[in-house]
Amino acid sequence: MKYILLLLLLPAFALAQKKPTNQNLFDTIPFIPDHTTDRLAQFAKQPVTQGGIIFLGNSITEMGNWAKLLNDTTVLNRGIGGDITFGVLKRLDDITNRHPKKVFILLGINDIGKDIPDSVIAYNYARIVKQIHANSSATKIFVQSILPVNSAHTNFPQHYDKGEHIPRVNKMLEANAKALDYTYINIASLFLDANKRLADQYTIEGLHLKPAAYEVWVAYLKKLKYL
Repeated sequence: MKYILLLLLLPAFALAQKKPTNQNLFDTIPFIPDHTTDRLAQFAKQPVTQGGIIFLGNSITEMGNWAKLLNDTTVLNRGIGGDITFGVLKRLDDITNRHPKKVFILLGINDIGKDIPDSVIAYNYARIVKQIHANSSATKIFVQSILPVNSAHTNFPQHYDKGEHIPRVNKMLEANAKALDYTYINIASLFLDANKRLADQYTIEGLHLKPAAYEVWVAYLKKLKYL
């Protein structure tokens, strides 16, 4: 436990450059087998188009109808429910082989739910970003803040009782943006209630988003001229 606490005290930029000493403890954390297999099979059937926009992440990304929201049928949804940063690292070739113009990433809440340390999540983000830069150098990378949860609900207790980790990881992701050459976007602030929880008007059960939330999300990205 002592070495985890020491890692959390390191400057955020250092987390992007140095492998946490406990990294290997988590390298074998599995996917959700059936759903991940089905999603990867769907992805494999799609033609390898070049230069588009990809949304990459877990169920929060998967549940967004990005092509409809952006009125662009070429936009790809690469969200997989239950996925974590380790899972995305194993499937990045599907992203970089397409040499997308832009990639929007949202990950981390499932890592937090599995008690993966904040420093390991930040380090894995750095690995993801570096791999995209290395294999698709023209791709612009947008890292979006992990969204808050709402502990007033009961569906996902493994996530609700760890809410304090969300702002910690977000601070690391924001601090690392310049050094790792990506754009950090604070979308979490769009969906907060007065208690800094995920507002009921935007959430189904304290974790996942209602359709209206995706409209707010996309409107914000357009306002910032990222779309």
